[in-house]
Parts: sequence; C-alpha cells; structure tokens
Amino acid sequence: MGDPFGQPVINTAAKARPSGWQESYARRLIAVDFVAVVSAVALAQFVRFGGPVAIARPRGRTNYWAIYFSNYLVVSALIVVGWMLVLSINRSRSPQVIGSGVEEYRRVFISTAATFGSIAIISMAFKLEIARGYLLIALPSGIALLFLFRWLARRVVLEARKRYGSCITRILVVGNPSAVRDLTRSLTADPGCEYEVVGACIPGRAMRTNLDLPGIGTIPTFGDETNIVAAATETNSFAVAVTASEHLDGRALRELSWELEGLNIDMFVAPGVIDVAGPRLQMRPVSGLSLIHIEKPTYHGAKQFEKRLFDVVFSSMVLLFGLPVLTLIALAVKLTSRGPVFYLQERIGADGRPFKMIKFRTMVEGADTMLGGLVSLNDSPGGVLFKMHSDPRVTPIGRLLRKYSLDELPQFINVLKRDMSVVGPRPPLPSEVASYDHCTRRRLLVRPGITGLWQVSGRSNLSWEDSVRLDLFYVENWSMISDLLIAVKTVKAILSPSGAY
Repeated sequence: MGDPFGQPVINTAAKARPSGWQESYARRLIAVDFVAVVSAVALAQFVRFGGPVAIARPRGRTNYWAIYFSNYLVVSALIVVGWMLVLSINRSRSPQVIGSGVEEYRRVFISTAATFGSIAIISMAFKLEIARGYLLIALPSGIALLFLFRWLARRVVLEARKRYGSCITRILVVGNPSAVRDLTRSLTADPGCEYEVVGACIPGRAMRTNLDLPGIGTIPTFGDETNIVAAATETNSFAVAVTASEHLDGRALRELSWELEGLNIDMFVAPGVIDVAGPRLQMRPVSGLSLIHIEKPTYHGAKQFEKRLFDVVFSSMVLLFGLPVLTLIALAVKLTSRGPVFYLQERIGADGRPFKMIKFRTMVEGADTMLGGLVSLNDSPGGVLFKMHSDPRVTPIGRLLRKYSLDELPQFINVLKRDMSVVGPRPPLPSEVASYDHCTRRRLLVRPGITGLWQVSGRSNLSWEDSVRLDLFYVENWSMISDLLIAVKTVKAILSPSGAY
C-alpha cells in the first residue's frame, strides 16, 4: 500500500524536492467536507420530513419565494452549496492552518455559524418559513461530522508521516546556535509535527560544520546569513524559519523574504518568546512597523466565571451519574485491605493555600511511614517527585485504580469545595512548593486540576522539568477552549494508560 497522498517517501539522508503535500491534502478536504455537509443536511431532512423529497405547505400562496422553497430538496441543495462556499471563503482549508492546531477547527465552526446565521436572516427577510426542526438537526450534526472527518483526515496524515515519511515540510533554520537548538528541540518534541529541520545557517559563522543538539543528534550548517538562499535551495527546503539573531535586522529580513518569494519558499519568523500561545500574540502596526504585543494572562473576570461554571456543572454530573461506580470502588477498597476508604493528603492550592485532597486509598495502611526506606528506589526523573514503577505499598485493587485514574474521582468533591478545578496544574505537595523558585511558583496562580497538560502528555513518565514546563504553559495561556480540549484528551489518556503507576 502506498502513501495515501501520492507523495514520494522522503529519505532524510538524500535530497528531495518539497512535496507540496498541503495542496494535495487541501483538495482532498474539499471532498471530505462535502461528504460531511451532505450527510448532515440529508440527516436533517430525513429525520424532520422522513424522506429525500419533502414538500412543505407555506402559509399564503402570495409569497412566491415561500412556494419555491417549500421543496426542501431545493433548500438542502442550496444550503450545501452555501455551506461549502463559506468554508472556502473563511479559508478553513488554508495550508497555514490544516493538519494541526485548533485554528482549523475554529474556522470550521465560525464558517458553520456564519452559514446558519445567514440562513436565519434570509429566511426572515423573505419569509421563507424554513422548518426550525430541520435547521436544529442540520447545525449540530454538521459541526460534529465536520470535526470528526477533519480529525480522521489528520489521523491519515500522521499515519503517512510515521509509515512513509511523507507529508513532511523540510525547513531550514536561521539564527544563533542556542536559538536554533531551542527551535529544533521544540519541533522534534512533537512526533506529529509536520516540520523537519534539514539544516541551519548560523549568522556570524561562515564555516560549514555540524551543530550538536543533545538528545537529538546533529544538523548540518550551511554558512552564515549570506548563504541562506543557497542553503535553502541545496537542502530542498520548503520553508525558512528565522529565529533570534543579532546579524539580521528588519531590512535584511525584508530583502530575504523577497528572494525566497521568487523561489516559492515560505518564510517564518520565530519571535523567540517561549511558552506563549498564539492567541496572546497580537500584531500591531505602529508607524510602519509590525510590533508583536504579548497580552497579559487573565485569571479573573468573565473567564474565571466561565471556568467556575464549567467546574461546578461538570463535577456535579460526574458525581451524580458516577455514583454507582464510586460506590463499587469504595466497597472494593474496603473489602480488599485494611484501612479507610479515602486517603486525605495535604496539597497546596491557588495562592499557596493548603487543602486536603481526597482520593480513594490505593496503598496499605501506614504507607507514609514506609517512604523513608524506598527513597533510594525513586524512578521519577529529577528526583523532586517520588514515583516507583513497582511500589510494594500499592494494593492490588489500588494498582488497577491508578492505572485508569479511578482513584482520583473523589477529587471532584474538592472541585465543588473550590479547592481544585477540573483542569489545571498538578496539585503539589508542601515539600515540593518549598523547593520552588520564583518561576515555578507561578503554578500557584490558578487552582490545581484533576487533569491537565501533564495528564495528557505522559503522566508519571514526564521528568520534573517537563512537568513544570507544561504547568507553566497552561498557567500562562489557559482558556475555556484549551480546558475542553484537555478534558477530551484525558479520556483518551485514561483508556490508554501509559505512564500511570
């Protein structure tokens, strides 16, 4: 079976022309979106009217528009055409957004909302009296199908990258050695990233050599800033990423962009701001300059109210509908080992306030007193946390609960008590907080969470540094959209319990 996008397999050790896979992928997304839109509209027509051809009887034969649109086969066809047109106008299949990130989904959602908003306005203006039940079915089913099909398309791309080495964008990095290392490390840390660093230009260094990246390997360098265009051509790069460098000023970057434009090579400028999400970066034109404004993170006001509302509703639903499961777990813990059902542990919450975190007991009674003899067997990278793959203190039922994170279900009570949030940084121990520096203490600006980026990124397999980095990224960039995405990813992490022990 060949590459599903018809692209040649890239041998990273040899030269290869840029694949242009985004254009092929975008063309296929047209068909994918068409199937999703037609399916949603057909479902709405079938559920509402019971057949492919439905004739509604408009009130008043003087309204000729209503008479014409009383045939819902015509209405459905026009909605499909308009929906597809708005998806294209809103550039939901732009090469800059497809394949990764939430911007693609955001544009799909906005396009769908704009389509049905326009339908409502046209319906009122011309008194078409389109059935509300028909629209109420088409709208949510359309969003769900579009999101599902786009997600499946992304899975095909990821599989193509893993199996065939295709759907990859070769990229040349330009900047100081430290900046090149940081950017390359960030790109290689994501196994599904579309960019492959194939070379670097180090301004101020004309000698061609290799740049060592600890834990990654080496990448070849191709001279200094005067050799960027030649290096991009030699490495068959599809894009050039310029990061921090004191040798490239604004005029040089503008001239470089002109040269690359003639070769159809994209140019990216990495601002060098670490762990700041895109929505906080805003371009501001000032006196002919494009300045990047970094908005301050928001922890109060409307966003805080939305987060608290989500916490209360979500936690109440979990505790209510999960009551039978909670009861069975409590019985299993009580009947299989001596000791209480719940384990209360002091943790540090928002603004450094301590609280008692509630968990189902997964260890034998008196496990805390046994810790001193096991410290030397700590498996956690960094040594700040204590994690042990085969901890003898864990009971058999406790091991099962930990594997699927079921021991953490009582923490939804902590959420209702305002000690925790559904999504947030990992709740730290007092001993951990005592070792925090001024940067790490920013984890305490928000309430700790039952789940978070650490939960969906490896759990106990993460090093201390990676755990801190993910928590700080969340604190600096949190939003309701990110909370919802993390909550969805948590379900996947629990069903495939890697890193849970």
